[in-house]
Amino acid sequence: MIVLTQLGKRFGPKVLFENVSLQLLGHERYGLVGANGSGKSTLLRVLSGLESATEGSVTIPRNTRVGMLSQDQFADDTVPTVEVAMRGDREVFEALKELDRHAEGKGENAEKVAAYTDLLTMNDGYTLQARAREMLVGLGIEEKALDRPLGTLSGGYKLRVLLAQVLLGRPDVMFLDEPTNHLDILSIRWLENFLQNYGGCAVIISHDRRFLDAVATRILDVDYGTVVDYPGNYSAFVRQKTETRDRKETEIARVEKTIAQKQAFVDRFKAKATKARQAQSRVKQIEKMVVEELQPSSRRHPKLRLEQNQPTGKDVLRAEHLSKSYGEKHVLRDVSFLVSRQERVAIIGANGIGKSTLLRILAGKLAQDQGTFEWGHNAEVGYFAQDHHEILSDPKQTPLNFIWDACPGEQMTYVRGRLGMMLFSGDEVEKPVSALSGGEAARVVFTRLSVQKPNVLLLDEPTNHLDLEAIESLTSALQAYPGTLIFVSHDRHFVSQLATRIIELRRDGLHDFRGNYDEYVQKDGDDHLNAEHVVLKAKKEKLETQSKSEQPAPRAAGLSWEEQKKLSARRKALPKQRDRLLAEVETAEKEKAAIAERYNDASFFMKTPWDEIERLQARQKELDALIEKSMTEWEAIETELAEIGTEG
Repeated sequence: MIVLTQLGKRFGPKVLFENVSLQLLGHERYGLVGANGSGKSTLLRVLSGLESATEGSVTIPRNTRVGMLSQDQFADDTVPTVEVAMRGDREVFEALKELDRHAEGKGENAEKVAAYTDLLTMNDGYTLQARAREMLVGLGIEEKALDRPLGTLSGGYKLRVLLAQVLLGRPDVMFLDEPTNHLDILSIRWLENFLQNYGGCAVIISHDRRFLDAVATRILDVDYGTVVDYPGNYSAFVRQKTETRDRKETEIARVEKTIAQKQAFVDRFKAKATKARQAQSRVKQIEKMVVEELQPSSRRHPKLRLEQNQPTGKDVLRAEHLSKSYGEKHVLRDVSFLVSRQERVAIIGANGIGKSTLLRILAGKLAQDQGTFEWGHNAEVGYFAQDHHEILSDPKQTPLNFIWDACPGEQMTYVRGRLGMMLFSGDEVEKPVSALSGGEAARVVFTRLSVQKPNVLLLDEPTNHLDLEAIESLTSALQAYPGTLIFVSHDRHFVSQLATRIIELRRDGLHDFRGNYDEYVQKDGDDHLNAEHVVLKAKKEKLETQSKSEQPAPRAAGLSWEEQKKLSARRKALPKQRDRLLAEVETAEKEKAAIAERYNDASFFMKTPWDEIERLQARQKELDALIEKSMTEWEAIETELAEIGTEG
């Protein structure tokens, strides 16, 4: 248990939070939410001991193993990737190193060697490298990259290594700051499974609504100058917080109305002798009545309006046979498509398939190796890059100058007004763009697009770094945008709200579906942004590939009649077992959905006894374990079927 007592943190006159007294329990997973700049990362650093509180205290039991993943961790780029991950279990890693030194004749005496050996035996230390490799592969890092220096990986993959480092440390408590950043769907699903089965206390900052719903058992909300603990996942928290705020506002309105009525009586009759006593009584009643003062929320919604100067022609973009390679790695192969006016095209596909590369080519930021593309009549293209530095290239430039450069004929009041709509005020418009956070930089780029008024938008992962309020505002603005939209996103909710057409990049070519995302899933039967479907598809493809490449010899050859009879019975039994397991998974998923539906009832957490809530949460964990077990058995059956074949 972690105990927070009257905890507070301020920077000068700015109070992030104060008077925070909470108990964080060892078996709970806390989603830490709040607006950008509200103090989430600061609170996480205070909890982990990396930063001191202004007031109050944090008490963590002695000998508690704490793992921390922050957004700004440093790692040695020259160290092999697998070794960086192994360092997470510091004691075991050091013991292995000392034994290696001893084997080379440079190590400690026999007594210390025995102590190291005991430590490794007690902590499963000899499997550390194997566990590290398995975890890194689970997070989407290729096996062949594990022995290369960390510096050979991109920034997103370095973050995955640091995440593995935290998880391998066998922490009793984990503090994770935006762990899903740069993770693809398979890796997010892997992390979800890990956390759902994690027995310790976890505090997780995330702007991914689906991830928080899947992982969090409680929500810590940083708002109104304090931190409030809510039971349930993110969706349950939103309902509870809205109801609580509405209830307080209703009560305040009732009290104010009562005071006004009593004051009106006093004002009318205080001078009349026959009513003086009654008027004085009401004065005393008014004095005893207290109107609660509600602090303003730190959550702010940007006001984004996206327009176009003029419409395009009917054909907006024609791409023919586009290809791009990096050395021997082919990321785009023979991509051709035509985009028409006012279409909203979602580009989806696995990580590394070339989605961002395609958008950079179309934006003129990267040259294709083969093929051509042509923008249509009157097309004016606005580009949002996943890496904001690609657009905010001058680190000394200010948001004010960056926007003004895009509309030099406008007055300063217009530019400040546009920035104000995107939550930049006062001196904030004068600070260098190099000092902006990821969310602030994204809002600046969208502000520029709003004044440029292009009739085509190319957006590469536009929701990255935005808080939930900004994502909602962006979604609404794009829904109202009259131009043509081509975008890349892993956010299923965002894609579902916007796309009128889906272009999926696959290893075997391009799949073009004209319809929204829900229709695409129903037609295709494969939800590529849904973790469950992606995992299942990946397992099927893996088994099919193994089956084709290995081509095992039939087991029946050379078997006795009795052995062939047993094999035949096994061939008949396995499909039934497989179907039973899939039925179990489907039943468990339906029960999980039913529990989630109960959470969706706005009054559930107010009317339901806490022991019933705990029973449901425990049942959710049982169902997750059952699903994982059934899927593992299903995979084993599919493998066996691939080896022994079926009777013709």
